[in-house]
Amino acid sequence: MFEFIRSIYVVVLFVLLEALAVSYYAHATCYTQARLLARSNQVAGGVHGLLAGIRRYFLLGDENRALLAYAAELKERLARYEEAESIAGFDTALAEIGESKYRVMNASVISNTLNRAQNLIVLNRGTRDGVVADMAVVSPDGAMVGYVVDCTERYAVALSVLNTSFRASGKLADSDYFGSVYWDGVDPDVVTLGELSKYSEPQPGQAVVSAGFSQYFPAGVKIGVVESAVLNPTRTSYTARVRLTARIARLTDVLLVENRDLYEIRDLENSEKVKQHTRQK
Repeated sequence: MFEFIRSIYVVVLFVLLEALAVSYYAHATCYTQARLLARSNQVAGGVHGLLAGIRRYFLLGDENRALLAYAAELKERLARYEEAESIAGFDTALAEIGESKYRVMNASVISNTLNRAQNLIVLNRGTRDGVVADMAVVSPDGAMVGYVVDCTERYAVALSVLNTSFRASGKLADSDYFGSVYWDGVDPDVVTLGELSKYSEPQPGQAVVSAGFSQYFPAGVKIGVVESAVLNPTRTSYTARVRLTARIARLTDVLLVENRDLYEIRDLENSEKVKQHTRQK
């Protein structure tokens, strides 16, 4: 043992001295601290990108199957449109619709936390790609994931559905009963649909989709399926446990959806005339 230590003590001493030198340099001035912080952030971003690339490689099989299923669905929709094209006035009706109120683009996941109360998702798209705050984030098969809260030129950060600050409107599919979707910070595969009417009677296996009242998500975005539901003590509303459709832990790619009308609606809500009618007298 002594011989082994003696054979490597020069290397160990060199490493210790280098560590001391770097530590002294790092704390010498504010400038050196800033440079080292910037360099460490750059290295951390590169490592996250490398790990994300490796993870995407091993999940290519699942992604390809999901893409094939989505392509099949799109082909079916296209066939219906082509069939309807023979109807008189169909082309005119499409022209009158004009540009869709939603804009969609793809992005890859750089990092994605799961073990915190305030989980975030970092994406490889930014303002130079047309990303803006408040864009909805959905999985490739159209399930709710989160929404963008901030972005730089090359990257964006989204608030995950697995964040205790996340809120969205959801409803029981094929019904008019809606409530608030949020995460209680416990199970990363389950969210809560609260404030459901006492007349809704949610059943296990019943699908839950976005209600369309949220400014982030279009109506009908898949959220999950009901696992169980209970009436509150006053028997005035249900609280349902909903198993998420999106597999948040395995996300490699997502879709970003922008509501083109969002800012016009917000400007109207914050207009002076509206404020005149909402001020407390």
